[in-house]
Amino acid sequence: MDRQSLIKKFDKQAKKYDKRRQNGHGNQFRQRIFREAKGKVLEVAIGSGLNFPFYNSNVELTGLDFSHEMLQKAQLAANEYPFQTTLIQKDVETVEFSDNSFDTIISSASLCAYQDPIDVLNKFQKWCKPEGKILMLEHGMSTNKFLSGLQKALNPLVFRVVGCHQDRDMNEIVEKSELKLIKVERYLAGYLYLIWAKPC
Repeated sequence: MDRQSLIKKFDKQAKKYDKRRQNGHGNQFRQRIFREAKGKVLEVAIGSGLNFPFYNSNVELTGLDFSHEMLQKAQLAANEYPFQTTLIQKDVETVEFSDNSFDTIISSASLCAYQDPIDVLNKFQKWCKPEGKILMLEHGMSTNKFLSGLQKALNPLVFRVVGCHQDRDMNEIVEKSELKLIKVERYLAGYLYLIWAKPC
């Protein structure tokens, strides 16, 4: 799928994502990991701002997304929170930041959509300060054999409809990257991954 088609798919989903922010979808898991964000924070694929409620008031947030519609929702949401927010419409797979720019890098349900997720994680390695952290909440291959088989079977259809892969092993992707994996927690039959990592 070409990038413009993928961007259009996420533009169309902006209202749905904004409703998730308002109804608390997955909040217990987001709270579990993203409360640790501090300092200069980069959130890639920021969407409509689902993680805003879990950031400390003194962070400096840079939000990145390739979807104009998502960023419009995120800008409105940012007005409700005290921290400084800068939003940038760019594709994380092509954007560049200076090395060692951020104390924390956040990825939330975004590794499923990248053409080369390992390359994106290697960008995190460069952009994150040596003492910083990378916090990720991702969905991927379930530990349940029946569900994982279903994910594999449905993946081509789901990718065409909503633009994200269902059958990626997020542990394996992180381990193949240049990041140092610190801890992984799995929930919802292993479908949901909470991942703590840092630069090597």
